[in-house]
Amino acid sequence: MRKLKFYFAAAVVAACLLVGGTPNGVQAGAETAAPKYYIGGMTAGFTLSAGGAEIIGLNEVSAEDGLHRPAEDAGIRIGDCICGVNGVNIKTIADLNGALERSAGKPVTLKIKRHGDIAEITITPVKEKKSGKYKIGVLIRDSLAGLGTVTYIQKDTLRFGALGHAICDESKNPLEISNSIVYLCSIVGVNKGVRGKAGELRGFFLGEQLAKAEKSCNEGLYGTFSKNYDFSHFETVEAAPISEATIGKAIIYSTIDGICPQQYEIAIAKVDANNRDNKNFVIKITDERLISETGGIVQGMSGSPIIQNGKLIGAVTHVFLNDPTRGYGIGIENMTKN
Repeated sequence: MRKLKFYFAAAVVAACLLVGGTPNGVQAGAETAAPKYYIGGMTAGFTLSAGGAEIIGLNEVSAEDGLHRPAEDAGIRIGDCICGVNGVNIKTIADLNGALERSAGKPVTLKIKRHGDIAEITITPVKEKKSGKYKIGVLIRDSLAGLGTVTYIQKDTLRFGALGHAICDESKNPLEISNSIVYLCSIVGVNKGVRGKAGELRGFFLGEQLAKAEKSCNEGLYGTFSKNYDFSHFETVEAAPISEATIGKAIIYSTIDGICPQQYEIAIAKVDANNRDNKNFVIKITDERLISETGGIVQGMSGSPIIQNGKLIGAVTHVFLNDPTRGYGIGIENMTKN
């Protein structure tokens, strides 16, 4: 099986918490209306901050006295993220370059994030012969871009959720994001999934800003939709816990062409409320239209909302590599807990 990764040129999303007890000002016995959710299914494009200067490659620096590899010699690895220099936070490539220039070739202390751990590494920048700039021999990026499917938007708060799984880089390391922009995306083509190879949606960003993403975790990407977005054409539903899901027919909402989600029939083959990897459902695509167009589940469809008996019960998250018509889904209660 394969996670429907948030795929890069380098996924979305909200939370509702039901709290026990009697709220202040509400009489005991009074009923509180269940939250309403706009059904997602639209594909959105995301620009995500890498949380610093992420190392995507190591190289050498050509100086007057020969070739140097400061980063490699200091123990820096591909996948590390530089988030500070000499106690000053680093968020962009420009921040890092500025700090290296200010060093004037003197040793600096880098704050490095690696697999969730923080370490400090001392390194001496080298003055490059050609440019005259101080460098440490790294290829870096400070942002990522990709697309994925919005699962829901809570009607009252406009908080949204998407993807249903962690956003990872090429090394399968979870990424932390903050204050990232979500754009409307148009799907222009599909690479069909076949046995042994996951397919993917192809699309491009439109200019309309939909939302801001503020948090990424194992259950997806979360943030807040714009108040100016037109929700008049959206259907609203209540959410249902995994305990209400049953084996049998259901539908998903996905966008595989343009910007408008469509309904497609699926079957829930297994329900597992206690799965610790959030693989709460095994699903099978039964809609011949979707199978004809995509081969089944493809990358970019992760986050597609699953509706059963008129309620939102979960989202598509994974595809089985040996059968693209089958995959996993996460229970919506596991998404909304964030």
